[in-house]
Amino acid sequence: MIITGFHSIEEKVRSQKKGTPSGFKIFFSKPGPRVKKILAAAKEAGITCEQTDDSTLDSLVADLDETLRDHRGIVMEIRGGQKKAANIVDFDSWIKTHSGESAKEGEMAGGESKRVTVVILDCVTDPHNVGAIIRSCDQFGASLVVLPEHNSASDIAGNEVIGRTSAGASAYVPVAIVNNLVRATEQLKQAGFWVYGADAGGQNCRKIDFPLKSVLIMGSEGTGISTLLEKQCDTIVSIPTCGKIDSLNVSVAAGVLLYEISSRQN
Repeated sequence: MIITGFHSIEEKVRSQKKGTPSGFKIFFSKPGPRVKKILAAAKEAGITCEQTDDSTLDSLVADLDETLRDHRGIVMEIRGGQKKAANIVDFDSWIKTHSGESAKEGEMAGGESKRVTVVILDCVTDPHNVGAIIRSCDQFGASLVVLPEHNSASDIAGNEVIGRTSAGASAYVPVAIVNNLVRATEQLKQAGFWVYGADAGGQNCRKIDFPLKSVLIMGSEGTGISTLLEKQCDTIVSIPTCGKIDSLNVSVAAGVLLYEISSRQN
């Protein structure tokens, strides 16, 4: 597998423990300041680095999506089987730690309750959108992203569009892949979460007092949230806008709503 982009390569390097076989190898041409910084970290982590020329780097990225071919003088190659990303979590285990007494023990920080926000992506298939949403989740403190096993860009470990668009956040934000989003939402409600679905015609997000345990469901731009999943929502929430087009891109909308949730002073 070939990886490009400073952020994505840096996060892969940071994830590598010194002395642990990884199958990582870095190829670089003329190193600028950013590349030199990555090479220094790679050397510290025990990752092999090899200097080459731009034409060799071009050949390494030739089969990638067009948006990923701008290598900017550095490429990472991962050889061997792709391991499960460290941030992929088991949903059932995660729920257990956020229910009942376990939640009371785990959600206290310095004597104050901690906000726990879960983002569910329903049929969001564009990896650029998934990556951008995960980046917002990292910036606004979301605790978990839930993706369906099917009808979704859910290959967090292997999809480099997600990794690059998320600016490396896809290596850190906890992600759960589930078979049934409706069932997962029911489990979250049983664990004390309030569920908010993003769609037009809902309550103004600025007027909602989001509780400490909140779930935000984002649907696809084409069909929105599925009917069965929408029935699980406690409230439909909307972003007030004044533009001439009828909606925001799903990743932009997610970022706005996550900011609103994180800004509440509960």
